[in-house]
Amino acid sequence: MSLLRNGLRQSSGRTAAYVVSVVFALLIAAGQLLGLILLRGNNGAGTLVVVLTALVALGWAMLPLFFPSGDETLDPSRLVMLPLRPHALIGALLAASLVGIGPLFTLCLVLGSAIAVAHGGAAIALSVVVVPLTLLVCVALSRAVAAANIRLLTSRKGRDLAVLSGLVIAVGIQFVNFGVQRLSEAGGLSALDPVADVLRWLPPASAIGAVDSVSDGAYGRAALQLLLSLAALAALMYSWQRSLVKLMTAPDGSTIAAAGPARKESASGLGRLLPEGRTGTVMQRSLWYVWRDPKTKAAWITSLAIGLIVPLVNALQGNGSIYLACFAAGMLGIQMYNQFGQDTSAFWMVALTISSTRDAYLELRARAFALLVITLPYSALVTILTAALLDDWRALPEALGLSFALLGAMMATGAVASARFPYSIPQDSAYKNVAPGQGGLAWISILGGMLGGALLCAPVIGLTIGLHVSDTEGLTWLVLPVGTAYGALIAWAGVRLAAPQTASRLPEILTAVSKG
Repeated sequence: MSLLRNGLRQSSGRTAAYVVSVVFALLIAAGQLLGLILLRGNNGAGTLVVVLTALVALGWAMLPLFFPSGDETLDPSRLVMLPLRPHALIGALLAASLVGIGPLFTLCLVLGSAIAVAHGGAAIALSVVVVPLTLLVCVALSRAVAAANIRLLTSRKGRDLAVLSGLVIAVGIQFVNFGVQRLSEAGGLSALDPVADVLRWLPPASAIGAVDSVSDGAYGRAALQLLLSLAALAALMYSWQRSLVKLMTAPDGSTIAAAGPARKESASGLGRLLPEGRTGTVMQRSLWYVWRDPKTKAAWITSLAIGLIVPLVNALQGNGSIYLACFAAGMLGIQMYNQFGQDTSAFWMVALTISSTRDAYLELRARAFALLVITLPYSALVTILTAALLDDWRALPEALGLSFALLGAMMATGAVASARFPYSIPQDSAYKNVAPGQGGLAWISILGGMLGGALLCAPVIGLTIGLHVSDTEGLTWLVLPVGTAYGALIAWAGVRLAAPQTASRLPEILTAVSKG
């Protein structure tokens, strides 16, 4: 309670955000509780509440991995100097875990689930035990996962997970939307029956399943399901205690590694596959950014995931088009924008190596090559998968040609935007991708570049439309070589155009990318 109170005292904005979140959470929880109560007596109530309970438990297990700094008490190593034994510390932390919006929200859901499936005096009596048991299992699961992974969560990889949390939410929303559409069809809930039959035996959903079993008169099955949840709670508490003992008595592995002799890293295999000279060096550096820099990694994974999900989900729903596969090329092409922003203030080292337009051209070209190593095969893969789901293989060549043309146009406009509209990417915040005061630059860079890229693709789009309108669809395969050649040409022209601007604006670029 002190941590919560002191946190709210830091600023009025934080207090207002917390109050608004509490109000929204309470409204959703109340509506959810009312909806589950109204579901009482429905044939699909047992299936739905079991699946909901399992999803909530999964959320409790996963959220500490993505938001390790959201709750200061998740890191028990901060309490290592207090005179507390693990047994007493577990009880205190478990009680502290029941304070907050999350536990209240979960309590409402579990209470509504129990009411929805409890029929008869025995089921109602069992619900009195099941509701707090389910809540305790969820909380203990969250604490056990956090304690076992706290060293990871406080490291650089933990910060990577925090950055990727937005991606998980975005991808999850797409799947939830697809699932809701499926379940909204007639008899849609029956599709969950096989899943619910398995989840009934997995804690803590098995506790809710026990209430449903008692309502059906299956007392033996209910007893076994209840015992599974009780055993899971005991196992989680035991695992949590072992993690606490190890965390508070074992030395920090990262400290030991830092104190030991430095390791000699072997030559990278990637470097041997790339061209020699400046091109290979810049390509390797750009690819290492994708692999190691949290912000760059998050942006890439977001583009890869959404570029794949949008065309494939629409194809699975039956209302898709193979031309939606171009969405992947557009999403991946955005990575060419603000190339120097990912260097932050370290761009001064790059600037020192650029003394002429030729050097700037080689720098931009190598960065474009590094992007094409990933974007080119991925765009082709998404297009082929979309064609397979739609069974529209005849349109595959023209779709590939349009994707490659769009990718080349995005590379061209991205190179120019990187030179004309650079902006800083803050490294001290997992959720801010633009430095204060540079939001306009980011919007101009991305939106203007995307519109420019679409306009640059007009000749290839016009060719495709013309072939369809003139009843010469047998020649649509020509779009593939034409689009590929056009994309390569326009990308080369964009890099050539951006090179002299980059060479003449090095001080301005360094100032812009160093503000974060």
